[in-house]
Amino acid sequence: MKKLIRIVFFLPLSVVYGLLIVIRNKLFDGKILRGKKFPVPIISVGNLSMGGTGKTPQVEYLIRLLKEHKRVAVLSRGYKRKTRGFLEATPQSTHLDVGDEPMQYVTKYPDVTVAVCAKRAKGIAKLLAKPEPPEVIILDDAFQHRYVKPSLNILLTDYYNLYVEDFILPSGSLREFRRGAKRADIVVVTKTNPVLPSVERKIIQEKLHLQPHQKLYFSYINYLQPVSIYDQQKTLPERVTTIFMIAGIANPYPFERHLQGYCIDLRRFIFSDHHRFTEKEVAKIIKKFNLHLSKNKVIVTTEKDAQRLKTEPFCSLLKDYPVYYVPIQVAFHEDEKCSFDSVALNHFSL
Repeated sequence: MKKLIRIVFFLPLSVVYGLLIVIRNKLFDGKILRGKKFPVPIISVGNLSMGGTGKTPQVEYLIRLLKEHKRVAVLSRGYKRKTRGFLEATPQSTHLDVGDEPMQYVTKYPDVTVAVCAKRAKGIAKLLAKPEPPEVIILDDAFQHRYVKPSLNILLTDYYNLYVEDFILPSGSLREFRRGAKRADIVVVTKTNPVLPSVERKIIQEKLHLQPHQKLYFSYINYLQPVSIYDQQKTLPERVTTIFMIAGIANPYPFERHLQGYCIDLRRFIFSDHHRFTEKEVAKIIKKFNLHLSKNKVIVTTEKDAQRLKTEPFCSLLKDYPVYYVPIQVAFHEDEKCSFDSVALNHFSL
């Protein structure tokens, strides 16, 4: 009911916004505005919605796949960073310098070049001017950034909120109309259940109604063992009664369902996507943690949120508390992994 009210209430604004996006896309389709091609493979990972489709673990999947073969760079916009222009991330950077996703990439994959630049074409040119330029570039969240013409366009859609069942902003969460999906070479339905019956796949395939040239894959999230933010030698206790969950991501509900399997009592502290925590907010969580009567209690956050919480002033506030994050990885169903890897690697070798 709430969804229907939102659709109706914001419909006039959605029509105006949608028309502007249609005009923009028509200018690109008619080559009045042009996307730039580059002499190396450019793989774009994005979505039609505002977020929550699992772009970060999908980019990491590509990093692990491709870096064994050639030099890889990841270029992001660096959402909510405090810097401007082109900036290459280093392990000494913070989320305020480059954003939380780029910080996560450079921390986990220090052998891969990670950079941020709002103007992707300018950022790519800067990367290619390096003494040892990348041989493939992954664009993070660039499906709508049409000033660059990717050689492989990967579109993600959440299993629980397929783009064909969503509406354009602000009535829904789509950045552009559903027809924009036609630009994709690959569509990945993310965050499915680990066991997905073939009948269900068939139903989703019919709903999406993809073009003959488009490939469809289904993936799910593998949750790895929780890791202590401040002492990585420390492991999660075997017995946990209460978890204080901190999540500032677009779709926290799969994470919430996962944590429910670890404890009896789950206390939720949910914030908006890319939320910038304040000392007051963290102090409030600590106060509630201290007042809770359970002896077997821990604080658990997402891998992305950990990039913000491990910096000052939060490090000083939380370092004496049992604070963990849960790393995640993308996994493809059955024989789809071989097929997806083959498409990416064959494209990569062009």
